[in-house]
Amino acid sequence: MMRSTLNLPCGRVSYLDFHPADATRTVVLLHGGGTDSAELSWGDVGPRLATCGFRVIAPDHPGCGESPLPSWRVTQQRLVAYVGELVDALGLDHYVIGGLSLGGGLSIGHTLERPERVAAALLLDSYGLMPRLAGGRHTLAWAMQRTGLLDSATRWMATNPTMLAWSLTSLIRDPARRTPELISEVLAAAHNPGFTAFEQWQRDELLWNRLKTDYTPRLADFPRPALIIHGDRDVGVPLSRARAAAARMPNAELKVVAGAGHWVQRDQPDAVIAAVVDFLRRLPAP
Repeated sequence: MMRSTLNLPCGRVSYLDFHPADATRTVVLLHGGGTDSAELSWGDVGPRLATCGFRVIAPDHPGCGESPLPSWRVTQQRLVAYVGELVDALGLDHYVIGGLSLGGGLSIGHTLERPERVAAALLLDSYGLMPRLAGGRHTLAWAMQRTGLLDSATRWMATNPTMLAWSLTSLIRDPARRTPELISEVLAAAHNPGFTAFEQWQRDELLWNRLKTDYTPRLADFPRPALIIHGDRDVGVPLSRARAAAARMPNAELKVVAGAGHWVQRDQPDAVIAAVVDFLRRLPAP
């Protein structure tokens, strides 16, 4: 693994590069929101895909991980633009792009904007597949966001070890995967500027009656093959949304990971990596 930095039009971006000598394809993996980063989401996945012959590039989004907070306000569309700047600077073509949650939504947006460059998409418990927050909590979340209570509660939960351990139970259902080391990593990440970036994004996305970004109406025209991987115990993005997305897309496969929560690749890494490798090996050669 090598960590490098790019100076993009959007600002400085740090990324991880898992680059085997005999790489047959490049996979760009995008992490989720909150305190997430390339290391947290893909630090274990990257080496395993590299041993299977795939180059993996995993950036820290602007304001997350080791990428500094940008001068511009973080929004979905601006993050989609940054992904385009990243692949341009790296000179990538016919790559697979994928991501978790927020990263999945960015992968959808990027593929719709640049279908000629993308070979396929990997969508893990993806954002952008529903019009409102699940569980009847949309209006409450919007009100808490506008008063600042949502930001404060999220920061407190991510910096309090007891509350963080409790909150991870809905993201990672397997208790054996909620290790003290993981909790320490997330606590350390909470001191990075990622919260500020996520709060800016959330404030832009969370409208009073809907989410600003819902790619569902455009999925029937999704231009590339897609593998949708979804935990069946994800309460943030219900499995029904992933099933509906797979049914709408012209060339999509759905892999349901039994017993997994929202952070599916940390919850059931073996199942996720096996599904990804199988999908990648069945794609036409670049």
